[in-house]
Amino acid sequence: MMSQISMTIVETSDVHGSIFPIHYGTNEFHPLGLAKAAALIKRIQQENDYVITLDNGDLIQGTPLTYHYVKHMADQTNPMVKVLNHLQYDAAVIGNHEFNYGNCVITEAVNQSGFPWLSANILDRQTGKPYFGQPYVVKEFTNGLKAVILGLTTHYVPNWENPDYISGLKFSNALEAAKHWVKFIREKENPDIMIVSYHGGFENDIETGEPTEPHTGENQGYSICTEIEGVDVLLTGHQHRQLTGMVNGVLVIQPGFNAQYIGRVDITLEEVNGRWEIISKKAELLSVAGEKEDEQILQLADAYETRTQEWLDQPIGFIEGDMTITDPLKARMVEHPLVEFINKVQMDALDVSISNTALFSFTASGFPNTVTMRDIVSNYVYPNTLTAIEISGHDMKQALERSASYFQLDDKGSIIVNPAFSTPKPQHYNYDMWEGIQYTINISNEPGSRIMNLEYKGESVDMDGKYIVVMNNYRAGGGGEYPMFKNRPAIKSSQIDMTELLANYFLKHKTVKAAVNHNWKVVK
Repeated sequence: MMSQISMTIVETSDVHGSIFPIHYGTNEFHPLGLAKAAALIKRIQQENDYVITLDNGDLIQGTPLTYHYVKHMADQTNPMVKVLNHLQYDAAVIGNHEFNYGNCVITEAVNQSGFPWLSANILDRQTGKPYFGQPYVVKEFTNGLKAVILGLTTHYVPNWENPDYISGLKFSNALEAAKHWVKFIREKENPDIMIVSYHGGFENDIETGEPTEPHTGENQGYSICTEIEGVDVLLTGHQHRQLTGMVNGVLVIQPGFNAQYIGRVDITLEEVNGRWEIISKKAELLSVAGEKEDEQILQLADAYETRTQEWLDQPIGFIEGDMTITDPLKARMVEHPLVEFINKVQMDALDVSISNTALFSFTASGFPNTVTMRDIVSNYVYPNTLTAIEISGHDMKQALERSASYFQLDDKGSIIVNPAFSTPKPQHYNYDMWEGIQYTINISNEPGSRIMNLEYKGESVDMDGKYIVVMNNYRAGGGGEYPMFKNRPAIKSSQIDMTELLANYFLKHKTVKAAVNHNWKVVK
């Protein structure tokens, strides 16, 4: 009888700082986080002889816990690294959000890790070599089984990130890097299993092959499967999707976000002429919902969590009037006091007369009458900084048209969110609302022709004129399909996080009045 063995791959991805099973905006229980996932991970590790445990990126940013750590406890070990060290991860991939706190924070996290961080296509601009050291890692087991894990990162990072945070780095094309390294690994390492762990997602439907988004290069998972020979398993992420399947013989998986699920891949191999050959492979997503939190993980992170909670509950200011959100769609169709306030803070911070901002989440609740840091970080969820860029009136019009495509009319003529902004990944953060100009969005018109009555200081915006606009660094870099902003002259910038700017505004003014000036409207 032929000898057979089974090897298991465990994947987490887009954990985004989630350890404890809570929603920090309310402290209510949510079935997510590494404390719950750890119970599943440990069980798999204990029950199987051959296990590889991997994180696919976007680990160290995303919750108040990670934000507070960077701002107030950075002299200690990164809590996310502490957890992965405890769980004996074999490797992690650099995700795009790893850079959100600056290169020094991710570099320190890499140095604290008992496992390698991989990215074959993030290069040192001077040497051309992988910046974080290892493009891939070899995992050899006692029975001679040999697996190689190649790490890749979406090369779209420069479109989003603060240039200072990625200075000296080159993000080469992930697909081209995969072609080079898979061939190199096959020839040099001759592995039994070739695993690609890619912090990126799919640009095509994995069943039909139909394009699901513009082929910008942000996501290249489908191309990796169809254009590269020799890949056995493709672990993905970035899009926050839950999926498993087979593309061109490559087993693919993506386990959602915030550690609500972990990905499990089981590969059965048979010994043939002294080599292990894959005879079957399957993927499944395992929910953490029914798992009890692992006490060791809770203890590891307890000191970080305690100090975070104390910080979150500090009152820092007051609202006169109502700045809460009860209807998330209406808050994007009719100017909301929270949006006007954020724009006002941005304009005040850089002394600019035009601003744009988004409401990042469809679950943002706005500010109550007594405002704490918890309220700020639960409404403004990204560590953005501000940049004021010079754009033309034509750029402004194009940007507004991009935002106006957020809406569409349903069969009954009601205004709804365009599915392109919600499926497969929610992108409500890519709909901007502006202050300092006047405009109307007419949903009855075709996308691209919806902006009417565009004015600045009572006069029509000059398409050839120049205007200085303050926005977050993600948008200023063209992120969210706003190419009209990319490479425009940066006039001013601030390296203070927006959450700090919002908090500082409250600390200075104490009380903020909830108000709107109705400078824009949505009609049909």
